[in-house]
Amino acid sequence: MTPDPIVDAHQHVWDLSARDQPWLADAALAPIRRSFALTELEPEAASTKVTSTVLVQTIAVADETPEFLALAAASRLVAGVVGWVDLTAPDIAETIGALRELPGGEHLVGIRHPVQDEPDPHWLIRPDVIRGLAAVASAGLAYDLLVQSHQIPAAARAAATLPELTFVLDHLGKPPIAAGERAPWAGDIKTLAALPNTVCKLSGLVTEADWRTWSLRDLRPFAETALEEFGPDRLMFGSDWPVCLLAASYRDVVDTAATLTGSLSPTEQATVFAGTATRVYGLLPRGER
Repeated sequence: MTPDPIVDAHQHVWDLSARDQPWLADAALAPIRRSFALTELEPEAASTKVTSTVLVQTIAVADETPEFLALAAASRLVAGVVGWVDLTAPDIAETIGALRELPGGEHLVGIRHPVQDEPDPHWLIRPDVIRGLAAVASAGLAYDLLVQSHQIPAAARAAATLPELTFVLDHLGKPPIAAGERAPWAGDIKTLAALPNTVCKLSGLVTEADWRTWSLRDLRPFAETALEEFGPDRLMFGSDWPVCLLAASYRDVVDTAATLTGSLSPTEQATVFAGTATRVYGLLPRGER
């Protein structure tokens, strides 16, 4: 049985008529190489007890975040936006302040950069990036970590350097589920989770597995590691829609997460499916932000 209500802490939209998404050029991503709007997600969310979502950036382009904030302002579904700013820019604090003055600016809850695309494995601990992350912390926002598994050690060093900033690890740090290999990922997760200012998203698992043949058995060791290391109070559910559609339907993703957390008490499961995201991102009922 799935919890009720559910906060989907990780979903996307994009409009290819307005802006290209270069990352979709990969031939394997052809099934999702089209535009996706909130109107397509809304019925899926309603049918699965999802009452609110966090809309997360897709591309490192400044214009996207104001568009997402405007979507949040007009939506009954989107409760928060994780946007993008240039972490290395000297005027990052002013940029964040300006975003908050825009329509829907009160919905800005976090910042994310596609660190997974950075060739430097130590990008997160560069002095200019650390300075930018400190500005994110000063603004009272969370920082979403979009990293490959080999970049988790640098993420842990950044989190240790900035204990005042909450770091949210997306997609469990993209473990090699398809290969069935837990090392060194599991050890790096343990190191990251030992820092109290870190949180993890139970998201993106089906697309790190074999898209065609994945099973609960493939996902369970990785989900159990995340539960053991972070605990329900620092774990949140996210669908990663529409990327998840490469491997599973929206309902399948929700049901799979419910099954993977089925050993938890009802209170603990409610924390994973709503409480953690609500607390970490400061999500409030519509009209209270």
